Amino acid sequence: MKEDAVYRRLLGYLKPYRTQLILAYLSMLFATLLNLFVPQIIKDAIDNGLAAGEPRALFVAGGIILGIAVVRGLAGFGQLFFGEWLTHRVSYDLRNHFYNSVQALPFSFHDRTLTGDLMSRATSDITETERFVGIGLMGLISTTLLLVGVIVVMLWESVQLSLLGLIPIPLLIYATIRFGNTVRPMFKLIQEQMGVLSSTMQESMTGIKVVKAFAQEPHELAKFDHENDEWFDRRYGLIKTWADNWPLFTFLVAASIFLLLWFGGPRALDGEITIGTLFALISYILMLSAPVQRLGFLVNLAATAGASAKRVFDIIDTPSEIQEQADAIWLERAEGSVTFEGVDFAYREDRQILADISFHAEPGQTIALIGPTGSGKSTVTNLIPRFYDPTAGKILVDGVNVRAVQVQSLRRQIGIVLQDPFLFSQTVAENIAYGRPDATLDEIIAAAKAARVHRFVTEMPDGYDTRVGERGVTLSGGQKQRVAIARALLTDPRILILDDSTSSVDTETEHLIQEALAVLMEGRTTFVIAQRLLTLKNADMILVLDNGRIVERGTHEQLLAEAGLYREIYDLQLKDQEAFVALEAEMGGRAS
Repeated sequence: MKEDAVYRRLLGYLKPYRTQLILAYLSMLFATLLNLFVPQIIKDAIDNGLAAGEPRALFVAGGIILGIAVVRGLAGFGQLFFGEWLTHRVSYDLRNHFYNSVQALPFSFHDRTLTGDLMSRATSDITETERFVGIGLMGLISTTLLLVGVIVVMLWESVQLSLLGLIPIPLLIYATIRFGNTVRPMFKLIQEQMGVLSSTMQESMTGIKVVKAFAQEPHELAKFDHENDEWFDRRYGLIKTWADNWPLFTFLVAASIFLLLWFGGPRALDGEITIGTLFALISYILMLSAPVQRLGFLVNLAATAGASAKRVFDIIDTPSEIQEQADAIWLERAEGSVTFEGVDFAYREDRQILADISFHAEPGQTIALIGPTGSGKSTVTNLIPRFYDPTAGKILVDGVNVRAVQVQSLRRQIGIVLQDPFLFSQTVAENIAYGRPDATLDEIIAAAKAARVHRFVTEMPDGYDTRVGERGVTLSGGQKQRVAIARALLTDPRILILDDSTSSVDTETEHLIQEALAVLMEGRTTFVIAQRLLTLKNADMILVLDNGRIVERGTHEQLLAEAGLYREIYDLQLKDQEAFVALEAEMGGRAS
């Protein structure tokens, strides 16, 4: 996106607030014009009061200046109030737009994007943008108007002296513009590095348990220091550039005053111009001093805002790979049949993940997926709710292509329980009701009981109002998994996607999880990434994947008889489970 297009788009966020915009800029214009009158009043006070020995003229001038100060104060209030209002309202709208865009982007975007960088864009970049779009832009326009107004009034006072005194001003404007062009790419690099820095911090904080477990605090600190040093080096380069240019701005203003005194002083002594006129000309140049020096800051601010806004718009403009058709239908209540017809999938053109996947699952059936790591099991399950779209072939739910269904309605038919479920830092009740925020407490408790959650929740200090901490840190792995099962139960999905692994929990917890899963799976079409022999034995169909292809399919007994890949997996990984179950049964029989 070109720079001018970035600024036009950014200013477009002001359009809905025309009333506040008009009031802000009228206040700014009024305050700027009033500033131009003050040197004229002082000029009259000098010429008609001091030079003429008329005290009354001095009192009148003082009263007028005092009145102007009051009126200018009111105008300044309007400028500041409405300017700040616009600043933060645009920031509010832009942040909402950004967040909504991030929420709408598909899994593939989040797979390749660092969370810390997104956080940096949502906070640091939007903050830099908001500083310019309201008060900053108004200050830039005010300074420009003041510059033009001062030049016009000075020429009206004395064309010859004004032309001499204004000689350094074009150089000042050129130096300011050159400064802005120099710092703009520097700011872009600084903002990009802030994104890297945020990502490094976010990753370290998220994995703090791993860091401490391996005593890698020094390594993480060194990594953070490296990125922080890089950020400071880039910021230092900007500071140095700013320091190199700022004295030039000040010198050029001083040069204007020197020229006025050098050429105007003798003319005032000779009576060609009045002392008041010379003072007014010098006052106008001094009036320009602070705004023009501030012009460097405002150009700087505009450069920062442009770089930051581009980073925000880059995310907003990221096209979603999951496109919803204009005539997509709303899936009211699915029966639960799922069909894959010749499905291929690749994350990138050179990386094929699935090839020619075809199968059909009847409503209520359990389909188990098994295969070596990287064989494509998770990818198959991720295609059903359209976290990704296949690169070839089609997926049907109840005979309807999922591309022809509104995504939200499709995902409402699907419940997902992963091996490591994510819980929000909210209460237990809010986590269970996440998919159905309008659920009553009785419905939440019913789902919790079915998922074997109710017992441990009632033992907590605040029961269902107990907050679980970030990512559910206050709960054990088995408890989090059962809360996730309760969450899925409450939404009453027709299709389930489960990760069957319970290897990280003890036998009692595994038993509770399996009881909860049995309730959850009842009457629902279920896809299980299978790790347990019992799941495989109970499955209506097992799909054996290898290198992205279905190499075998059938029931447990059928696949054992074929002596293929499934039999190899059974002999290496599953047979011991069968022996363990038999031993448990034998031990239980003896105990009884």
